Amino acid sequence: MRWGIGLRSLQNRLVTMSITFDANIYSGLLSKYQPRIIKTEEENEIFLEIVEELLSRPNLTPEEDALLELLVKLIEDFEDKHYQLNISTPQSRLAHLMDARSIEPEDLVEIMGSSEAVVEVINGRLEISKKQAEALGKFFHVDPGLFVFN
Repeated sequence: MRWGIGLRSLQNRLVTMSITFDANIYSGLLSKYQPRIIKTEEENEIFLEIVEELLSRPNLTPEEDALLELLVKLIEDFEDKHYQLNISTPQSRLAHLMDARSIEPEDLVEIMGSSEAVVEVINGRLEISKKQAEALGKFFHVDPGLFVFN
């Protein structure tokens, strides 16, 4: 009986997911970009360019968002392994994303609450709150965990 309830719930979630996430489109994106474990600096640069191109788009489809999340994870894994001395901070990640998408501090006022909060966060004098991290993740189409210290 317990399996039946769990299975029905899972089936409902999969049906809902299939309405908003098209596996064929995602498969096409995987085929086009061929994400894989990054082993060289050249591969890392290629995937960074793809991420920047995706981030420059005003709206991502759910499939593009999933690809972006995968690529960011692959890049993070490579950079964690090869650039351990250059550990990024939530503020530096925010600055990078802002630069990649040509976002100005005033574009984040609604998310951060005030222009003062934006300046304080960018300058590293104020930590990004969990609520702000979630809003920034949604705004940039990335994992909100990028904006908090691990």
